[in-house]
Amino acid sequence: MNISTLRQPVAEDVKAVDTLILSCLKSDVPLIDQVGHYIVESGGKRLRPLSVLLAARACGYTGDRHIDLAAVIELIHTATLLHDDVVDSSELRRSRDTAHVVWGSEASVLVGDFLYTRAFEMMVDVGNLRVMEILSEATNRIAEGEVLQLMNTRDPDTDQMRYMEVIVRKTATLFEAGVQLGAILSNGSPDVQDAAARYGLNLGIAFQLIDDALDYSQDNAELGKNVGDDLDEGKPTLPIIRAIEVGTPEQRSLLREAIKEGGRHRIDSVIDVIASTDAIIYTTRLAERHANLAKQALRSLPETPATSALATLADLSVSRTY
Repeated sequence: MNISTLRQPVAEDVKAVDTLILSCLKSDVPLIDQVGHYIVESGGKRLRPLSVLLAARACGYTGDRHIDLAAVIELIHTATLLHDDVVDSSELRRSRDTAHVVWGSEASVLVGDFLYTRAFEMMVDVGNLRVMEILSEATNRIAEGEVLQLMNTRDPDTDQMRYMEVIVRKTATLFEAGVQLGAILSNGSPDVQDAAARYGLNLGIAFQLIDDALDYSQDNAELGKNVGDDLDEGKPTLPIIRAIEVGTPEQRSLLREAIKEGGRHRIDSVIDVIASTDAIIYTTRLAERHANLAKQALRSLPETPATSALATLADLSVSRTY
């Protein structure tokens, strides 16, 4: 099964979200239209809005506000991508030049701000105070995660605890919020809402762990970005943290210097060291544990085709190769 198959239980909802997202990009400022459409239409798995749609249907929701919230989640995510690529000086995303390479950093940051504010306009229109509370808290936590990651940059003493704190805030928080919103819309019980949040949190953790493993184990064409981007930016992610823990003194020295210096000039040596340890397997197994925790949380949700799709989504998050 693939992502396209998972969309089948909510196929019409997915189309409605795509249409809504494009309409949200409309502005009488042409550059906003250009940059917004460029990044939104550049592909991507759209797992975050998909998880919102599936969660709402899994919990028995029959309205259409989940369309709005799925679009809100994707707009927030897209805004973070625009900002991240500027902060990280990334040149490639989804096999295309990043927006800041095409239009400059200033345009990318400002259009990202526009997407945030448009998302909050839509959020207010939903008219649910609990929804606004969850999304505003999530957006704050994402920003905190970005700052924490910045603090870890080029620091070879970053350990697994500090790394996990970053990915929980930076990535998993938005998954957690989105799935929880699906349960809230359906007026699910507190237990159901908590279970939905646990599912989203663990799905997001598993997803990011695999992303970080793939950064040292796949090629550019499959990833849609440059291999070794994390190392280039001086980010100590779990594969390199684990390799530092279990490598030889010489290997540890090489990895620590690579993190402190950043850049790609050591990438081949770093990949060789990581491959000689259990770093990728260790990272993948941790991702599998979180995917299993996500599936366990689904036991509190009704048994529906959408719930089954959520379980499969957790499996696909760790079995994917891009």
